[in-house]
Amino acid sequence: MKVAPAATNPLATWHVRNLLYVTWFGLLTGTGSSTGSTTNPPKLFIYKHRTHDARGRRTIAQAHIHSHSASINHKTQTKMAEKEAIEAQSKFRSEFLQVLRSRRPAQVPLTVELAKPVTNPLNQNSPPSAEEQEIMKSCPKADIKNLEDLLKEENLYLTIEEGEQGRLPVLILSLKECDKQRRRPAVVFLHGSNKYKEYLRPLLEAYASRGYIAISVDSRYHGERASGTTTYRDALISAWKTGETMPFIFDTVWDLIKLADYLTQREDIDPSRIGITGISLGGMHAWFAAAADTRYAVVAPLIGVQGFRWAIDNDQWQGRVDSIKPLFETARVDLGKDAIDKEVVEKVWDRIAPGLASQFDSPYSIPCIAPRPLLILNGAADPRCPLAGLEIPRSKASQAYSEFHHSDNFKFIAEPGIGHQITKFQVKESSDWFDRFLKP
Repeated sequence: MKVAPAATNPLATWHVRNLLYVTWFGLLTGTGSSTGSTTNPPKLFIYKHRTHDARGRRTIAQAHIHSHSASINHKTQTKMAEKEAIEAQSKFRSEFLQVLRSRRPAQVPLTVELAKPVTNPLNQNSPPSAEEQEIMKSCPKADIKNLEDLLKEENLYLTIEEGEQGRLPVLILSLKECDKQRRRPAVVFLHGSNKYKEYLRPLLEAYASRGYIAISVDSRYHGERASGTTTYRDALISAWKTGETMPFIFDTVWDLIKLADYLTQREDIDPSRIGITGISLGGMHAWFAAAADTRYAVVAPLIGVQGFRWAIDNDQWQGRVDSIKPLFETARVDLGKDAIDKEVVEKVWDRIAPGLASQFDSPYSIPCIAPRPLLILNGAADPRCPLAGLEIPRSKASQAYSEFHHSDNFKFIAEPGIGHQITKFQVKESSDWFDRFLKP
C-alpha cells in the first residue's frame, strides 16, 4: 500500500523565508546613516528610491503571508474533510454491524476443525461451462513444473455461531516450499450465486503459484452448506416470510468478518496484506466485507457493485430481480400484486437485507473502503449492475480517495460490450491489482 510522503512544516518554512527576507531587506535599505543630510539632492533621490523599494518589498512580503495563509487554510480544510470522512466511515460501520448482529444466533468461540476435500461439490444450477473454466485458468501463473505436486491444500471448518449455517467451510491453497519464516500475503476469493468454493480452484492455484495464500469459502446456503439444488432459493424465500435471517449478502459478510479473525491469527499470513475479491454475488460479498472490516487491505469486486436505490428509482431493477425471481414472485403474491413492481422490490430488500437500498447502498458503502486500494470491474452492458447507477458511487468514492490523498488507490473499469460475465481481461486486471499492492 502506498504511504504518503512526510509533509514539510509550512510554518517552519514561512519563518525561515521571512527571516531571510528581513535580513536581506535590512542590508539593502540601511538603518538611517544613509539619510544623514536632507540638503543633498543625490541623497534625497536615494531616499525616494529606497522608499519605492520598501513599498514593493512590503507588497512581496504581504503576498508571501497571503500565500502562506491560503496554504494553511487549504491544509486545514483538507484535514477537516479527512476527519469528516473518517467519522462517516465509523458511523457507517457501527450501523452496519448493528444490523448484522440483529439476526444472529448465539455466538460461540471461534474453533477450527480439519475437513476432507470435497470430491463432488453441489451445484445449484447448471455446471460451470468450459468457457468459464478457461477464463479462470487464464489467470497469470508462475512458471513452476509439477505445480500440483508443490501445492499444499487445507480443508477446514470454522465454527462461528450456533445453527446449521454456523460452520464455515474453507479451502486454502499455498506453496509447500515457501519460506516458513516469512509471512505471506493472502487473498480471499468468493463465488457467485449457486456455485461453491471449489469452482474457484483455478484462481486459487494461480495465486498460490505466485506466493499468495489463496482462500475460498462456501457462502451461506451454498456448497457444503447446501442440502439440495434449491437450498439458496428456499433460504431467500424463508427470509422474506420470517425476517429471521439475511441470506442475501449480509449473513455471508458476517462470516467474512469471522474469517478475518482466523486469518490474522495464522503465523504464515501477513495480517496487513489480506486482499478480497469475488464474482457477481461474491463481488457483493467482497465489497460489503471490505466496507465493514478494514482488515481486508486490498479489494477487487468483479461484476458485483451496483446501485440498488438507483435501480428502483430508475426502473432498472429487472436484471437483478430476474437472477433470484422466485423470491420476488413469492413476495408479489404475498403483497397482492398482479406483477412485480418497484414497490415489491423495495419491500423485499428492506425485509431480507435492511438498508441495502438506503443507508448501506453503494454511494455510502463504497467510499468507506477508502483509502485502501479498490478496483471495481464491471461490464458496461451488465443489466444486473447498470452502468448509469454507478455514477454517484464512483463520484463519491473518487472524492473520498482524494480527501485521503490516495487517488491512485481507486480505479473503476467498465469493460465495453460486456454483460454480466467475467472475462480474461477482468481476471488479469484484478491479478495485477493485487500484485501491485500486496507484493507477494
